[in-house]
Amino acid sequence: MKFVQPVRDKEKIHDLTEYLEEKNERDKIMWLTGIYTGLRISDILTLRVKHVRGTQYISLKEQKTDKTKRILIHPKLRRALDKYIEGKKDNDYLFKSREGRNKPITRVRAYEILKEAAGELGIKEVGTHTMRKTFGYHIYQKEKDVAMLQDIFGHSSPYITLKYIGVNQDAIDKTMKNIDY
Repeated sequence: MKFVQPVRDKEKIHDLTEYLEEKNERDKIMWLTGIYTGLRISDILTLRVKHVRGTQYISLKEQKTDKTKRILIHPKLRRALDKYIEGKKDNDYLFKSREGRNKPITRVRAYEILKEAAGELGIKEVGTHTMRKTFGYHIYQKEKDVAMLQDIFGHSSPYITLKYIGVNQDAIDKTMKNIDY
């Protein structure tokens, strides 16, 4: 398994969003859902229109942990979702595949979408967890509250959370740069 990174640069986040919007609205909404909710791709792909229509929160049972989660829908995501779901049926998957009747895209397809977009923009070490890590990285940079992120992610220690979002790597890189003999 490859280790993926968060997108640390906000300008690159905007570039990635614009690129995905030009390619496919669905893919842009998937990206925004990932970076604004911190959900795992396995949970994102199970979302249906009814989970986001007319509510401030996404409520779901996480596939990996079997825990119930309630996530506030950020105002920017809310606006994008409202436009995107207009005219869609409640039971439609949010990230519907073109193959089959009302089936979501696969994890592999989600990975391919993100990998292609990142490749076009010169962003390296990207995968589906990049969305979740980007969410965590930027919350940490703004709030510096590792305990809250640990709770959001369900991690067992602050160390795991900081390593997961790439903050430990940033500190290691800075330390390595500062060596002077």
